[in-house]
Amino acid sequence: MHIHVDLSSPLPPYEQLRAQIHAMVASGTLREGARLPPIRQLANDLGLASNTVGRAYHELERDGIVQTRGRHGTVVTGAPQLDAPARRRILDDAARTFAHEAAHHGAGLDDAVAALRRAFDHLHDAGTALPEGTNP
Repeated sequence: MHIHVDLSSPLPPYEQLRAQIHAMVASGTLREGARLPPIRQLANDLGLASNTVGRAYHELERDGIVQTRGRHGTVVTGAPQLDAPARRRILDDAARTFAHEAAHHGAGLDDAVAALRRAFDHLHDAGTALPEGTNP
């Protein structure tokens, strides 16, 4: 699992972590049943406070993406089936995160849209299943 947290980003580290794990689950990179690293281990690996990683895990659990199983750790439960309003809320959150990151690194709207198209093309080329009716 490759995660990068930019401490100079305007987005809080827990939100960067949550968004990346959520994206990995949604794309199939992290599959149902996969165990996430323990909070302390991931915090040490990323140079973050344990509470920061814990908050990201808590929000992922609240969204139904992971489940904490005590000593058995935190396990991916899969991408939940969403109704239209929930899907829109998640997409709006992801778009806001992406827009902040793009702007923080000096990218404009055209560059950001081009990067998003490349990301969808990459998903398609990698054979990741896209929802019915999705055009990469």
